[in-house]
Amino acid sequence: MRAGAFLYPWDVDGDPAAPGLLAELGLAQVTLAAAYHSTRALSPRHPAHRIVTAGHAAVLYPPDPGRWAGRALRPYAAGEWAPGDAYGRAAEALAASGLDVHSWVVLAHNSRLGAEHPGTSVVNAHGDRYPWAPCIARPEVRALLVDLAAEAAVRPGTTGTELESCGWYGLAHLHAHDKTAGIALGEREQLLMSLCFCPSCREGYGGEGADPDELAAAVRAALEPVWAGAGPAGGLGDLEAPALSWRARTARAFQEAVVAAVRAAAPPGFRVLLHADPDPYRCGADAGTDPAHVLGLADGVVARPPKLAGFAEHARPGTVLAANLSVVGGMGGAPGHLARDAGHAREAGATELRLYHAGLASDEDLTAIRAALRKLGQGPSGP
Repeated sequence: MRAGAFLYPWDVDGDPAAPGLLAELGLAQVTLAAAYHSTRALSPRHPAHRIVTAGHAAVLYPPDPGRWAGRALRPYAAGEWAPGDAYGRAAEALAASGLDVHSWVVLAHNSRLGAEHPGTSVVNAHGDRYPWAPCIARPEVRALLVDLAAEAAVRPGTTGTELESCGWYGLAHLHAHDKTAGIALGEREQLLMSLCFCPSCREGYGGEGADPDELAAAVRAALEPVWAGAGPAGGLGDLEAPALSWRARTARAFQEAVVAAVRAAAPPGFRVLLHADPDPYRCGADAGTDPAHVLGLADGVVARPPKLAGFAEHARPGTVLAANLSVVGGMGGAPGHLARDAGHAREAGATELRLYHAGLASDEDLTAIRAALRKLGQGPSGP
C-alpha cells in the first residue's frame, strides 16, 4: 500500500538532511501543512530548534493579497515559526528527494478568528461561544473557508490535498490547559454540546420546522441528567429530526463548495481527500459526512481504521481510503506494530496509509517505521 506521512514545514525548512531521511523511510508521499491551527510541537532532529510554538491558526505561505484585499475575514500569516513561504521551501526540498507532496489544509478550526470576530463562532444551547470553532452556516465564514481551501490546497509543487475540519467543529478541542474532562461526555453528549445557536443556525432550524428557542431548551433539558450524574443525555423529541437535518444539509453544502473550489483551482489529476467520519453528525477534525455523498465529491477520505468500513461499502474503482495510523510512541502510537496495523487496515478496506506524524516521531519510532514499510514492500529495497 502507498504510504504517506504528515509533516510540518518547520520540520524540513532549514534542515537539509530531512528530505533524504524521510525518503529513505520508504514513504511515497508527504502531507505537508499549508494552513494549520495553533500548536506547540516537538521537532527532535532540526539543527536550529526543538520546540516550535505556532501562536495562532495561520497559512504557512504568503497569502495572495489580491484575493483577500478589503475583506474583513482573511487568513492570518504565520509568525516566526514559518516565515515567508515556508511551505514552498519545504515542498521544493521534499519533491527534490522524490517525494510526492500533498497539502494539508485545516479549515473550520481557528481560535484567533473567533477571538477577533466573535460572531463567526459556534454558540451552544447555553449561549457559550466556542472561539476555536467557526460556524460553517455563517455566510461570511463559508466564503472565507472556501477561498482558503482553494488557495492553500493548490500550492506550487503540490499534486493533491487533504482537507481537515471540512465540516462542523464543536465542543471537542485540544485546548491549552483543557479542564473539560470532569464529566465524561459520550458521542451523544458531544453532539448536543456542539449544536450551534448562532443567528444563522437559529434561522436554519426554523426553516426545517423547529422553533430555535424550543430546541435550545430541549438540548439543555436533555443534558441535565449528565450534569447531575443521573444518566446519559436524553432525546429531543420531535425537534431532533429537523435539527439534524439542518446540520447534515449545511455540512453537505459546505463540503460541496469547498471541493468544487479546489477542483476549479487545481490542475488535472490533482487528488482531493477529506479527513472524514462516516457518521454525518460527527464534529471535529474528521468531519462528519454522508459516505456515499462525500465519495461522489472527492477522490477519497483519510479516516481512522475503525471508521474505514463505513466508507468501504461506498467506494468506487480508484477511490482512496487512507488509514490514519498514529506512529509516535510518546503520543500513544505503536510504530512497532505498524505492519500488523496496516494489515488490519487493509482488511477494513484501506488502500493507502497515512502516518501521524513523521516530524514528531523519535529516531526510534522512525527506525520502526522504516522496518515496517520495508516489510510491507514500500522501502528502497521493495517495489
